[in-house]
Amino acid sequence: LEDDIVLLPHKGTDVFETDLPDHLQRLGITHLVIAGMTANLCCESTGRHATEHGYDVTFLSDAIGSESVPSYEASIHLNYPLIANGVMKVDDFVAALDGSSAGRHSVQKGDTLHGSDAGEIGEVDKVVEATGEHEAYMVVPRGMIFETDTYIPLDAVVRRAGTDVFINIPKLVVPMMPWSEPPTRKELREKQGPNASTVDKLYGSR
Repeated sequence: LEDDIVLLPHKGTDVFETDLPDHLQRLGITHLVIAGMTANLCCESTGRHATEHGYDVTFLSDAIGSESVPSYEASIHLNYPLIANGVMKVDDFVAALDGSSAGRHSVQKGDTLHGSDAGEIGEVDKVVEATGEHEAYMVVPRGMIFETDTYIPLDAVVRRAGTDVFINIPKLVVPMMPWSEPPTRKELREKQGPNASTVDKLYGSR
């Protein structure tokens, strides 16, 4: 397309040796969504370097190809969950972008929770609606994966299929998330930052 950005030539798979970082900074982009060829080379290398440069990364598992099934499976199920914020299918990603809360509020006690890599996390023990103090969340009790009860925000849910619920975080990453307590509205405000009206405009524009 006419407005597409074509990166300068680069060697091997190190796309961050091109002028890509300059474009990302200019456009204010902080989250990269990766698809293409190949799973274990270009895609994986780009995701790893993006993470090292401080970007959030999502891999679209059914929009990535490889020269062999073993290399694809190794990247999707082993390496990507250690690199990225999320590994999900295109439909799940689009649903998450849509921001629909229909699937989130249909989570029920007894549902089976899965990560974005389809790995089984555990059974939902409780679903708590939002209040003035905290966001809506579900509780997965401690067990083989969690040393303590885990309080997962409902806004992490991307879809529901029968009694299976999927979130936007890979199974291996869930224990690293700050979910040892119910998510408070104060924490949400801190993540979102101050209101635009309280922040001076950048670059001297008024």
